[in-house]
Amino acid sequence: MTVALVTGGSGGIGRAVCAELAARGAAVAVHYNRGREEAEALAAELGTAVAIGAELSSPSAAAELVAAAAEQLGTVTVLVNNAGEMTDAPVEAMPDELWDSAVAVNLTAAFRLCRAVIPGMRAAGFGRIVNVSTQSALMGSANHAHYAASKSGLHGLTFSLAKELGPDGITVNVVLPGRIDTPLIAGRKEGRMEEWLGQTPLGRLGRPEEVAAVVGFLASPEASYVTGAAVNVSGGLLMG
Repeated sequence: MTVALVTGGSGGIGRAVCAELAARGAAVAVHYNRGREEAEALAAELGTAVAIGAELSSPSAAAELVAAAAEQLGTVTVLVNNAGEMTDAPVEAMPDELWDSAVAVNLTAAFRLCRAVIPGMRAAGFGRIVNVSTQSALMGSANHAHYAASKSGLHGLTFSLAKELGPDGITVNVVLPGRIDTPLIAGRKEGRMEEWLGQTPLGRLGRPEEVAAVVGFLASPEASYVTGAAVNVSGGLLMG
C-alpha cells in the first residue's frame, strides 16, 4: 500500500488532498500543527490513516514526522508539502521574525521533509513529491512578499530535485493554486470578490477538491512521466 504524508492536512486544500489520496487507496499520515481535533477526526474518516502533530519550523520536526509516519503506516513514498503560513505586512514594516517564520514553514520545512523521505523512496523504487505553491509566487502579492518569496523558492527546490531524483524514478512537481475557497481566502475576500472574479477567466473561486484531484494524479503511478512540472490550478488567473 502506498503511504502518503500530507503536511497541513487538517483543513482547506490539505484536507481535500488527504481525502483524494485515501480514495486512491493510499494510507495517509495527516500532519497538523494546531488543528489536532480536525486532523484526528479526518484520519478516523479516512480509514487507514493517522494524525501526527509537528511544529514544522523546528529543525528536528521533519525527520521526526517522517519517522513517525513510517513507524505507524510504513515507508513514505508520497510526500505532499502543503503546509503554509500567510501573514500580512508591507516590506517596509516587516520585522525579521515575520520573514524568517514564513521561510521556515513554507520553504525550509519542505526542504527538510524532502531530504527525510528520499532514502525510503529510493529503497522502495518509487516516489512522488508534490509541492503546493501559489499563484503569488509568480505574480507577487502586495503585503505578502515573505509568503510569495518563500513559496517561489519551492519552484527552485522542485526543479532541482526533479533532476536529482529522476534517475531513481522519483518524480517531483509543484502545483500552483489560484484563489481557492478555503479559510485562508475567507478572511481576505471581503470587499475584493468582484475584483478577484474579474481577474479570473472562469469567474469563480476554485474548490479544494479541484486542487486535490491534480495532486492525486501527480502522486499516482499514472503520472510516471511527469516531473519538473508546474501545474496551475487557478481558473485561468495564472497562465503559461
